[in-house]
Amino acid sequence: MHDIRSIRDNPAAFDAGLARRGLEPLSSRILELDQERRACQTQFQELQARRNEASKLIGSYKKEGRDAQPLLDEVAGLKESMPRIEERERQLATELDGILAGIPNLPAADVPEGKDEHDNVEIRRVGTPADIAGAKQHFELGEALGLMSFDAAAKLSGARFTVLRGKLARLERALGDFMLDIHTNEYGFEEVSPPLLVKDDAAFGTAQLPKFAEDLFQTTNGFWLIPTAEVPLTNLVNDAILDAEELPLRLTARTPCFRSEAGSAGRDTRGMIRQHQFYKVEMVSITRPDQSQAEHERMTDAAETVLKRLGLPFRTVTLCTGDMGFAAQKTYDIEVWLPGQGAYREISSCSNCGDFQARRMKGRFRARGEKATQFLHTLNGSGVAVGRCLIAVLENYQQADGSILIPDALVPYMGGVERISAHG
Repeated sequence: MHDIRSIRDNPAAFDAGLARRGLEPLSSRILELDQERRACQTQFQELQARRNEASKLIGSYKKEGRDAQPLLDEVAGLKESMPRIEERERQLATELDGILAGIPNLPAADVPEGKDEHDNVEIRRVGTPADIAGAKQHFELGEALGLMSFDAAAKLSGARFTVLRGKLARLERALGDFMLDIHTNEYGFEEVSPPLLVKDDAAFGTAQLPKFAEDLFQTTNGFWLIPTAEVPLTNLVNDAILDAEELPLRLTARTPCFRSEAGSAGRDTRGMIRQHQFYKVEMVSITRPDQSQAEHERMTDAAETVLKRLGLPFRTVTLCTGDMGFAAQKTYDIEVWLPGQGAYREISSCSNCGDFQARRMKGRFRARGEKATQFLHTLNGSGVAVGRCLIAVLENYQQADGSILIPDALVPYMGGVERISAHG
């Protein structure tokens, strides 16, 4: 959500930020509604003051034997007109809030200009992709092992679901445990087990609603299935006032995530790249404004450490203005190398949202000795997507006989298993 006062103070800067997002200027319409709303508020207050004054005079007139009928008529008229003005103010406020809620965050000054993913800027590349002759994709490997079935999942749930069994199911669990241990033991994140169903306010707070309702799954009684643990984790500071000394607050969770994949027809239709249900380890940081930039780098490093320890080649890119998510001020995407596709694919997205989400959820902090509060800064990042990491391990550690070597770092999490093969 945007601060209406900052738009009033510098509408040109606001429109310039929208232009970087490829959007038309909106400050004129916003300020027009804001001015009319404030005029209604002022008029209502003036009429309320006049009604109170006239009501007092009526009593005085009656005591003095003076004709109070004109004042009675005036008060009656005010009682009739004031609700109309109050209702108009509510309508204007609703319209204004609706416009502001539908406007994405403005990009940070150092975000590169661009229209889409082709304009993203690579900032580093780690590891050298192995030259694997005849490299297979993960679904070919998993099905040949007899431990990954899309047909079985389709019978249960339809397309974009997967059934994993045996050692592949264990590998998925091992990856999540491995990630959580890194984030909690080495980066100071607190593990959380949050709800998987949230109310409207929570989805609004992190900006999934109202604009992206079609991307979510909703229950028949009004709950939303979380698309990522970012939603419940960030909303732990919804309508809260934290002490500055508590910050930064670092939270992590491994949860199932649910996405409708609206608009993705024809994309990644085979395999586990784009699923309706998947596991992800999420990181969320809640910080003071002066901490968020450094925390963004730290969070990205935590996600990269997972891939480094697993020996997976990757590159990190800064998303351009045209490719950033709705709530993001600045985003780093980490893309892992997939030999079966011969391409880098996103496995983590780490975003600094500034105070954009905090304003929507009224999350604030107070410095020691100060009465005034400030809005928090919120950050979120995949640490990392477990399913996509499973894909990367399968494809990067595939052997000529179809077996999969287990990365050294995961062997303890696999109970000593060093290889997955079709014959056990």
